[in-house]
Amino acid sequence: MPKQIFAKLVNKEQLTKDIYKFSVEAGEIVKLSKPGNFIEIRVTDQVEPFLRRPISIYNLNEEEGILEFIFQVKGKGTKILSKKEIGDKIDIIGPLGFGTFKFDGNKKIAIIGGGIGVFPLQELAKQAKKSNIEVDTYLGFRNKEYVVLEKEFKEVSDKLIITTDDGSYGEKGFAINFLEDELKNNNYDCIYACGPLPMLRAVQKMSVDKKIECQISLEEKMACGLGVCLGCAVKTSRSTKEAPEYWHVCKGGPVFNARDVEI
Repeated sequence: MPKQIFAKLVNKEQLTKDIYKFSVEAGEIVKLSKPGNFIEIRVTDQVEPFLRRPISIYNLNEEEGILEFIFQVKGKGTKILSKKEIGDKIDIIGPLGFGTFKFDGNKKIAIIGGGIGVFPLQELAKQAKKSNIEVDTYLGFRNKEYVVLEKEFKEVSDKLIITTDDGSYGEKGFAINFLEDELKNNNYDCIYACGPLPMLRAVQKMSVDKKIECQISLEEKMACGLGVCLGCAVKTSRSTKEAPEYWHVCKGGPVFNARDVEI
């Protein structure tokens, strides 16, 4: 059952010009959270903006009850959130999402993320390593300016490949191309992915073609995060023209088996 708490901001770090990492005291939420869960944040006590902002959980420090999340300033709400200072209380509901990442006895996995989609994959990689699973990680960014969390992912990955679209850092190209090359000589028990839709569609197709299990974390605009507003619908693969069928990302996901959804 999700909890609503007023979490104290204990650390704030600006990773790039518009990306921030917040650490908050949220022991009640940390105890209930799993890789893939998200939280909803009310950024202000004012009427505008009214809706909460859904943000993925980046890291869980169970010993200290610290929850960390990373966000990019994209609009008015996240701009207000970025102005919070250490010591401020932040209104948070979580953990949200019943669909979370699952290992299912896997021995070797591939994790692939793009842009801000890399943030919820850190806790997944960390938990996989704790479970003695071999982890290969592929992260793609626009350019050098947006490369984040390299050190953190290196600590929990057996192999880490970082790519940039323009070649300004790491390998030039897209992360999925390097994953595809690796699959010519290697295989994984499962692929885990989060990122922009074009990347997720490509990963989905590749996993089906290669007959590899795949779990994808979807990002959709949502108001409530609890399945009430019905705004974050995604069509299932069982849909037909005569009988369309939908799940909601906030409840059915945000993590889905790639074969179960149309994206």
